[in-house]
Amino acid sequence: MAISTKLEMRQSQSLIMTPQLMQAIKLLQMSNLDLVAYVEAELERNPLLEKGEGEPGGSGDAEAERGADSGEAPQVSSDEPNSGDWMQNDLETGSEAIASRMDTDLGNVFPDEPGVPASPDPALLKSGDSYKNASSSAASDDYNLEAFVAEETSLVNSLEEQMHLSLSEEADKLIAGHLINSLDENGYLYLDLEETAEQLGVDMSRLEAVLGVLQTFEPAGVFARSLAECLKLQLIDRNRFDPAMEAMIDNIELLARRDLAALRKICQVDDEDLIEMIAEIRALDPKPGSVFGSSLVQPVVPDVFVRAANDGTWAVELNSDTLPKVLVNQTYYARVIKTARNETEKEYLTDSFQTANWLAKSLDQRARTILKVSTEIVRQQDGFLTHGIAHLRPLNLKTIAEAISMHESTVSRVTSNKYMATPRGIYELKYFFSSAISATVGGDAHSAESVRHRIRQMIDAEDPKAILSDDTIVKVLKDDGVDIARRTVAKYREAMRIGSSVQRRREKNSRL
Repeated sequence: MAISTKLEMRQSQSLIMTPQLMQAIKLLQMSNLDLVAYVEAELERNPLLEKGEGEPGGSGDAEAERGADSGEAPQVSSDEPNSGDWMQNDLETGSEAIASRMDTDLGNVFPDEPGVPASPDPALLKSGDSYKNASSSAASDDYNLEAFVAEETSLVNSLEEQMHLSLSEEADKLIAGHLINSLDENGYLYLDLEETAEQLGVDMSRLEAVLGVLQTFEPAGVFARSLAECLKLQLIDRNRFDPAMEAMIDNIELLARRDLAALRKICQVDDEDLIEMIAEIRALDPKPGSVFGSSLVQPVVPDVFVRAANDGTWAVELNSDTLPKVLVNQTYYARVIKTARNETEKEYLTDSFQTANWLAKSLDQRARTILKVSTEIVRQQDGFLTHGIAHLRPLNLKTIAEAISMHESTVSRVTSNKYMATPRGIYELKYFFSSAISATVGGDAHSAESVRHRIRQMIDAEDPKAILSDDTIVKVLKDDGVDIARRTVAKYREAMRIGSSVQRRREKNSRL
């Protein structure tokens, strides 16, 4: 076969992910907080973008500006009782007159004292400046409002303050500082003490001695290396760590399994004492370090609002507060493009203009897509909004995608990190997508979320003397038309952190 060089023309189709398309996909799956941060960064980078918000100031400000530009001073009627400079008309500004009104010598007023304004300069008064302006300017120099802002005390700062009061040697303070900075947010110390002692170059006995001092700090229970040790430290702080409590802490796993008979035998106490001991354990804090709240809790801001309309339907609207508004300054672009000195500057301005236009279109398309998907979800889950979770329908991404003529991946991106405010609460959009559980007689399928809710209701309403087993729950659900297996009931129960029938019987009998 001869090898030769030749030219060929081929026609083919392929999908290319342009940077603009990648940006649109990225914006679609962002939460409202991430979107605001992204737009703020674009506003700083692109000179042709600006916030689409109203300019501050109203008509009064405009009138004041026009008056200032024209040089006209505001006219004040002489008939009004407060017209003119009241400081010059009603008060005498001489030092003797001021001293007589205050019934004291001006030397008794200490200008260095916080909150006391300095004495007015006679030269300022003679020049026409009011005493009020002079005193306010002096007070503003000495009055720092930031000094009144309280700083939140963190767990590390609190422990370091106690460390300086409890330890005197610098070596012990260095060891304590290393242990303090190794705590997690709950106040637990997950360190290998032998490796830590070798790393710091100290004896193991000295490290344990410093740790013993740190474990006496407030809040009680910090520097524990396990849950049992955390509870032990808190009981010691309350002077309640007796042999019976020590036996219960050593067998804390029996308490988790609600094996009260075994605990009663190990602790050698009667039923009344055992109930009191369990109540004391429940009163302890398993996460002592969390009381300082070092992490900021960000409230959930809904992206979509759903309200009942007057005609019996549901009105779906976007939360405009979470949608950043940007405008493209075309006037500025038309002016600066004419002053471009070379092709590099012209190319930069052109790229910035195209990027700004694409960002504005992407934000608009993102809002329209979210509204379209949310409207279809509300239409599909009308029973849930009207009657509650028991009427939540099974739903998947394919159903929504086919109804609105979109791809499933687009619907998946829209429902990520988005929340909907309904009359029944705020839910993530993914909450409305639930797998289907078939019916026993061929009826409509049931939503897995509604079945889980039904299982929780049955367990909460069960009689302590007649605890429902998983087999009994399966039988009751099948009588109600839900075809479900026993292992599925057990999986749902464990996902909701509900104990087995044996554990629930022990727990409920202990409350009687």
